[in-house]
Amino acid sequence: MPKVTKKTLNCRGRLVNLADGPTPGTSIMGILNLTPDSFYEHSRIKPEKVADTAAQMIRDGARFIDLGGYSTRPGAADISPAEETDRVVPAIEAILTALPDALISVDTFRASVARHAVAAGAVMINDVAGGTLDPDMFTTAATLGVPYVLMHMRGTPQTMQSFTTYKQLVPEIIDEIGQQYARLRQLGHKDIILDPGFGFAKTPAQNFELLGQLEAFTVFDAPLLAGLSRKSTIWRTLGITAAEALNGTTVLNTIAVLKHADILRVHDVREAAEVILLKKNLKNF
Repeated sequence: MPKVTKKTLNCRGRLVNLADGPTPGTSIMGILNLTPDSFYEHSRIKPEKVADTAAQMIRDGARFIDLGGYSTRPGAADISPAEETDRVVPAIEAILTALPDALISVDTFRASVARHAVAAGAVMINDVAGGTLDPDMFTTAATLGVPYVLMHMRGTPQTMQSFTTYKQLVPEIIDEIGQQYARLRQLGHKDIILDPGFGFAKTPAQNFELLGQLEAFTVFDAPLLAGLSRKSTIWRTLGITAAEALNGTTVLNTIAVLKHADILRVHDVREAAEVILLKKNLKNF
């Protein structure tokens, strides 16, 4: 049996139980990209549409809205922290003006961007680098005291696909993410969410292997996030495009939920909510 993991998060004084809410058993994080070059074109949101899009995601069942101002697709262009901040902070302010109770996550690996985002009202940091690209990130996250998504990645978004050599895929990822997890715990951080990093320094075959063993990450006393939405593992395997990868995403999200994912990070909230609500009726899982 998998270890029972921590299911509650303190989001700046608001206690959020991931097992409750609009999608019982698993929460949904809706993706809003503030970048012009994210891999899935329809996830790129214009500033004037951010609040409306976030509102629709929440109506569809999203518990969190994840705002990203830096594209982390393989080979994406680098931008300055100032430019990333200028994309993210106004979007946070716009959403919270329209939706004061929205739970906003900032998708960044930079401590300075995280600080500005939390000051603007974000309640979570989603770090694709797991603290490896900014030496100040862990102390910043611990000081801010907001939930922190610790993702596994090697290298940078520009170089990660050259770091896909593993002798034993899942044990090595658990070891590497476990070392970072222990560092955060030593700093006193209590609300850590683990993300094994589908597509980040992993080949398509490795992503399938990782999903097949996702429950292995329940050895940690931490919620588990799965981010599979419309990734190239799906559309390259099927010989289609990211725009055509919703059905494949739904299939892999279903597997992730059955393997104890606590949060699904998705572009398509309504379809993910249907997965979770249908799974709730499977009494033997």
